[in-house]
Amino acid sequence: MSYFNIDSQKANTYDAIVIGSGISGGWAAKELCEKGLKTLVLERGRDVKHVTDYPTANLNPWEFGHRGQVPLEVRKQNPVNSRSGLYSEATLHFAIKDDEQPFVEDKPFRWTRGYHVGGKSLLWARQTQRWSQYDFEGPARDGFAVEWPIGYDDVAPWYSYVEKFAGISGNKDGLPNLPDGEFLPAFEMNCVETHLQSVIAKNYKDRHLIQGRCAHITDPKPIHHEQGRAKCQHRALCVRGCPLGGYFSSNASTLPWAQKTGNMTLRPHSVVHSIIYDEKKGKATGVRVVDANSNQMMEFYAKVIFVNGSALNSNLILLNSISNRFPNGLGNDSGVLGKYIAWHNYRARISAEYDGLQDKTTDGRTPNHSYFPRFRNVYKQETDFLRGYAAGFGGGRSSIQDRDGVGLDLKESLLHPQLGNWRVSSWMMGETIPKESNFVRLDPNLKDKYGIPQLRVSADWDDNDEKMIRDYHEQFTEMFTLAGFTNIKAADSHSAPGSDIHEMGGVRMGKDPRTSMLNKWNQLHAVPNVFVTDGACMTSTSTQNPSLTYMALTARAADYAVREMKKKNL
Repeated sequence: MSYFNIDSQKANTYDAIVIGSGISGGWAAKELCEKGLKTLVLERGRDVKHVTDYPTANLNPWEFGHRGQVPLEVRKQNPVNSRSGLYSEATLHFAIKDDEQPFVEDKPFRWTRGYHVGGKSLLWARQTQRWSQYDFEGPARDGFAVEWPIGYDDVAPWYSYVEKFAGISGNKDGLPNLPDGEFLPAFEMNCVETHLQSVIAKNYKDRHLIQGRCAHITDPKPIHHEQGRAKCQHRALCVRGCPLGGYFSSNASTLPWAQKTGNMTLRPHSVVHSIIYDEKKGKATGVRVVDANSNQMMEFYAKVIFVNGSALNSNLILLNSISNRFPNGLGNDSGVLGKYIAWHNYRARISAEYDGLQDKTTDGRTPNHSYFPRFRNVYKQETDFLRGYAAGFGGGRSSIQDRDGVGLDLKESLLHPQLGNWRVSSWMMGETIPKESNFVRLDPNLKDKYGIPQLRVSADWDDNDEKMIRDYHEQFTEMFTLAGFTNIKAADSHSAPGSDIHEMGGVRMGKDPRTSMLNKWNQLHAVPNVFVTDGACMTSTSTQNPSLTYMALTARAADYAVREMKKKNL
C-alpha cells in the first residue's frame, strides 16, 4: 500500500499548479506552460470549450423561450445570484446556483462569480486601461492603505507584452494620467461623442474625452491568427461567448495556447479546499481539492502555486489553509489577510437629451464607448475627498412611434418610426479607499456543500464615496450644460458594494511584511513559492478597469517564478 501511495502522489505531482482559469489564471497557465513547466490548472466549475460551448451565441431574440427573461421560478430559487446584471436567459448557462456557494452578507454585498472554465473572462466588459505612475503613488501620498512596492516602470513592459497578445484597440492619446499602450485601431466615436469631446477640449485643460480602450481585435495580427481568433464583428453579444474570439478570453486565447504546448493539464469540477504547507520544508507543497462530482478529497503537488481564484475566493482559500505555523491562514503573519477589501463605485449616473445633430444618427453596433480618464486629485490633493473617478459616456438617437392611427397608417408608423433627440448618459467609475473595516472572514460554523467554511463579507460605503458621487454629479452637470444638453438628470443607484464586479484586496502587496501579504513579485512574504496575482493582490484600486493590470502582474510574476525555479530558489 505504501508503494501505491508513492505512485499515486507521483501521478498527482506537477511543476506548477494554477488555481482558477479566468483572466489571471489563464495567463499564469500560458506563461508557465510556455516556459516548459508541467502545469495543472484547477477550475471548480464545468468545462467550457471555445466555440462549441456557447449555446446562445448565435440565437436571435425570438429564439429564446422567454424572450431573454429568466423565468420567475428560477429567480426565486436563486435570489442571491439573480441580482446580477448579467443574469439573463442569454447567459444563464454561465450563472451559478445559490446552493453552489452560499456566503454570509454581514452587510449587503453583490458577488458575481464565474464558475466554469474561463471564469469571468467570458463575462467581463473588456475595458482595458493601463495604470499611470500617479495611480501607483496614490496610497503613499495620502496615507490610506500601504505604499505599493512597485511603480509604473516595473509594469509598463508587461503591459506591452500582454496587450500585443490579447489584442487591445485604442488611440494613442498622449495623456500622462492614462499611458498609451500597444494598440490596434480604435473603434470610431459617434458624432454626439465627438461633439462633447470638442466642448471638453475647448473649456478644460485637464479633462479629456477619448475613445475607450478595449480587448477587441479590430485588425488581426499574426499572433491573433495563430491563436485562431478573428476580427470583432461588432455583434455586441459578447457575454454569450464569442465563437470568433473577437474579444480576449481565456477560452479563446491563453488556455488553448497553454494546451498546445503539451504541458497543461486542465481539471474542471475541482473545488479548492486549501493549500498544503509543509512545516519542515517551510514551503507549500500542494493543493487539497474536493471533486465536485464525487465529493472526494484529493491532493495535488507542485513546486510552485499560483492562486488565481478571483479576489474573494483567493482570500477564502488562504484563510482556510491553516497549520501550526499559520493558524490564521497561509502566510498571514501580518494579520491583514482578508482585510482592506476594496472595489469600484459605479453608483452614480447622469443622463440628458440633445436636440442638435438632427441630420445624423448611428448605424450598426459597437462593443465600446468613450471614456473620461480620471481628472480629480491626479497630481495633488485638491478636493474634500481622496482619490478620484473616471467615467464612461455614450449616446444614440431615440425613436418616436406614432401609435394613434389604425390599419395601414398604424402599420406604416410602426414600421417607419421617426428619429427623436439624442439621448446621452455617463456612468462613474470611482476608486474606493481600502479600509480595515472592509473585510472578509470565514464563518466559524457555516459550511458549504463541500465542507468548506462559508465566507462572511463585511463591506460598506463611506463618506468619501458620498462626496465623490456629489462631485461627479456637479462636474458632469456642468460639462453637459456646456455641451448644450438638456433635461439633465443625475441619479444614484444606491447599489450594494461589489455591484461593479471589481472586488480587490485582502492579500495586498506591500514593502513591509508586517503590513502586507505579498512582495513586489506577488509572492507571499512568508511562503515564497505561493504567488497571488488576481484581484486579491491589489493594494489600491485606482479608477481603471483592473483586468489588464491583473494580466500584466501575472505574466511578470510567472516570468520571475520560472527564473527563481531555475536558480533552485523555490
